[in-house]
Amino acid sequence: MHDIWNPWHGCVKCSEGCDNCYMYFLDEQRDKNGADIFRTKSAFNYPLRKTRGGDYKIQSGELIRVCMTSDFFLKEADEWRAEAWEIMRRRPDVKFFLLTKRPQRVLECLPRDWGEGFENVMLNVTCENQSRADERIPILLDLPFKHKGIMCAPFIGRVSVGKYLDSGKIEQVICGGENYGGARPCDFDWVKSLQAECKSRNITFCFIETGTVFIKDGRRYVLPKKLKQSEMAFKSGMSFSGKPIEWRLADVFGNEIPEDRLYVPKYGENCAMCGSKPICNGCSNCGRC
Repeated sequence: MHDIWNPWHGCVKCSEGCDNCYMYFLDEQRDKNGADIFRTKSAFNYPLRKTRGGDYKIQSGELIRVCMTSDFFLKEADEWRAEAWEIMRRRPDVKFFLLTKRPQRVLECLPRDWGEGFENVMLNVTCENQSRADERIPILLDLPFKHKGIMCAPFIGRVSVGKYLDSGKIEQVICGGENYGGARPCDFDWVKSLQAECKSRNITFCFIETGTVFIKDGRRYVLPKKLKQSEMAFKSGMSFSGKPIEWRLADVFGNEIPEDRLYVPKYGENCAMCGSKPICNGCSNCGRC
């Protein structure tokens, strides 16, 4: 997928949301161990790759999700992180989406010139249930980042975040059910409650997928195919576009890039009913859908 940058791979499980980790499951299918942590070779410099014509393959304005098969603030990755920060520093024209279950480690892992945060970096914390929301979101709110978000995935318990949204510091909330082996159920009532909290505060909410086991009106549904999970999430009508996120993207000289020069996502036929479309970088025509 063209919107994912994995500078390292592998992770250490640290909370109940990790119990049925999709990365561990997929690695096992390839006879690999998800607990093996290593710096990726071909992918590490992905945001800096160029075409034969000398242009960056990742265009100005694209959104890149970072470390989707690990955690950007994983202790075992400390020796590689400074170089990853440098890559983000060299691409101030690209949006970088960071997701962590370790917000308590963030301050000690920031670069020296961080200040109040890079304009092109958003930090999201995983809140799979209420206890993790109450543990991680207060830390997130106090961290020096220009952009902050919440990810309730795998969504394995009812979560209320209204009091945190009232801070005015959260720009989006994403939720989705659990997949693959041992998937725990996601209840549609939880989704509706979370969406209502976001909508009443004009904060963007995206319901990306139902998960393999979905509860609606007391009935249990099993949806093994991720494409169907995404389609059902889309059809639910739960996603809501709130106040736009105001990114300030610049060239290497610090000059803000005009809107008409930024990347505009393009969507293919299979994107029409995708639950992730509101937060997606666009179709890469990879043929996987």
